[in-house]
Amino acid sequence: MIAVTGATGQLGRLVIDELLKSVSPDELVALVRDPLKAQDLSAKGINVRQAEYGQLESLNRALVGVDRLLLISSSEVGQRSAQHRAVIQAAKSAGVHLLAYTSLLHADRSTLGLAVEHRDTEQALAESGLDYVLLRNGWYSENYTAGLAPAVEHGAILGSAQEGRISSASRADYAKAAAIVLTREGQAGKVYELAGDESYSLSELATEVARQSGKAVVYNDLPQEQYKAALIGMGLPEGLAALLADSDAAAAKGDLFDDSRQLSRLLGHPTTPIAESVSVALKH
Repeated sequence: MIAVTGATGQLGRLVIDELLKSVSPDELVALVRDPLKAQDLSAKGINVRQAEYGQLESLNRALVGVDRLLLISSSEVGQRSAQHRAVIQAAKSAGVHLLAYTSLLHADRSTLGLAVEHRDTEQALAESGLDYVLLRNGWYSENYTAGLAPAVEHGAILGSAQEGRISSASRADYAKAAAIVLTREGQAGKVYELAGDESYSLSELATEVARQSGKAVVYNDLPQEQYKAALIGMGLPEGLAALLADSDAAAAKGDLFDDSRQLSRLLGHPTTPIAESVSVALKH
């Protein structure tokens, strides 16, 4: 049995889709907060079980009979450490044979604020006695392409990454990598630094968006606090705005860059180029 946490989330659904290519639905467990949002998964014959990241009792119930578990990091920044530790504790109690965790690119040395809780989770796994594998995911291309419509409309991409290079890949690339690791033998103890084959700066991204949209689009680099204020002005919650501005500042230091090509080697094909992700985003 292979279980996936956050199975109705953006990454979780893609992982389930990939697993279904090689695993029978009755061998899959979708762990979800709200089973009503997973009726389509139930209809496919997948075992849908209710579980909340921080609720040990629900996790203990949900992980019965699970051999391999994908712990997709919680979206609740600031509460992740406690939530992840509960999942790890439940996995140990359930006798899970392998836990795969979606961490952050170079989590051990990253200056991203996001890295703190990932490091703590990695530490918890190291102390747990469980067999585990780390999927240190780089930036998702969608983190940038999701906001392209307003960028084209206003003729500018805002950020504070300076000329830092970003080795992003599509969410689907990371999902396929997770599915491969979950279904392949000999993964315990491995650490994968996963990132896109090609890198780009945000000014190069703006050039690509301009080329594909036929509109003038430039990159406006702002100081971190100004970028945060601009994001709040666009309606983003302060916490998320701070997180995005911090991530851009870390990108300026090279924290979103990796040229090891471990992701494409795992996939067996090149990662999705940023130009392709831009094209998909502009069509929606």
